[in-house]
Amino acid sequence: MTETRNALWTTIDTYDAKVDGWFDTMRGNPTFDRIFYGASELGDHSMLWHLIATGQAAFRHRNEPASIRLIVALAVESGLVNGVVKSMFKRSRPIVDAPRPLRLRIPRTSSFPSGHASSASMAAVLLADRSRFGPVYAAAAGLVAASRIHVKIHHASDVTGGLIVGSALGALVKRLRPLR
Repeated sequence: MTETRNALWTTIDTYDAKVDGWFDTMRGNPTFDRIFYGASELGDHSMLWHLIATGQAAFRHRNEPASIRLIVALAVESGLVNGVVKSMFKRSRPIVDAPRPLRLRIPRTSSFPSGHASSASMAAVLLADRSRFGPVYAAAAGLVAASRIHVKIHHASDVTGGLIVGSALGALVKRLRPLR
């Protein structure tokens, strides 16, 4: 059992190191830094997803049920992921060995899973429901999730875990609260 557990952690560490190495090729580039730090900041407290939901409801009255569904789902997801799930894991965040080029809020919770990735993927699943802009929402979610690796707030496996959790929660919400 211990041998299997050690092999799993070795695989996860290798995955994290490979992805982090790839992001190292972009870190320090002012354009990439601005994009990823900005995306990370927009993901704070699900701000981007709340803005989109509010904008959709304001633009068209018939979008209100979907917008309310998303806003309520984001509140539940945040409490579940940031409160319950993260408390089950005591994973430390990546070590930052250089000054950050831009301002960034540093969370105090466990690194696993990424709440930004979870809320982003759940929001993308729900926003894409009956929308022709599904690929745009998926790209925005991917950018927010990847930003957490770029800014060294999460390991790649934290982001992967968050994407899986958020996608599953989004599918569950769609099943429990389908749009009419």
